[in-house]
Amino acid sequence: MSRSSASRGRCASATSLPVGGTTAGSGDKMVGVGDPAAQTRAILEIIGKALRNAGARLKDVIRTCIYLVDIAHWEVVGRVHGEVFGDIRPVASILEVSRSINPDWLVQIEADAIIQSAAG
Repeated sequence: MSRSSASRGRCASATSLPVGGTTAGSGDKMVGVGDPAAQTRAILEIIGKALRNAGARLKDVIRTCIYLVDIAHWEVVGRVHGEVFGDIRPVASILEVSRSINPDWLVQIEADAIIQSAAG
């Protein structure tokens, strides 16, 4: 028998946890109007809370996709992203979109996390 994890009596499993397009507010509860850095901080806090509620943490994030209505904001948004993710370093994409449903939304972020668990 090969030396797989199953032959050692343990089998690792993983659960994918996508966090859909997240903005810095909804309705009349907008955060950071006109400030892409403030919006990015608020969005990443919302994503962190959603992950915790699902049993994950920011360290479990493997990919983010950032949508900007003005690509000129990429450096300030990227800086905040780097402050939050530090050594985690998920794969990240930054894309410019022509507009958002709400004109105050300068930033929208999606995140994918993988929760590792051991079974056996």
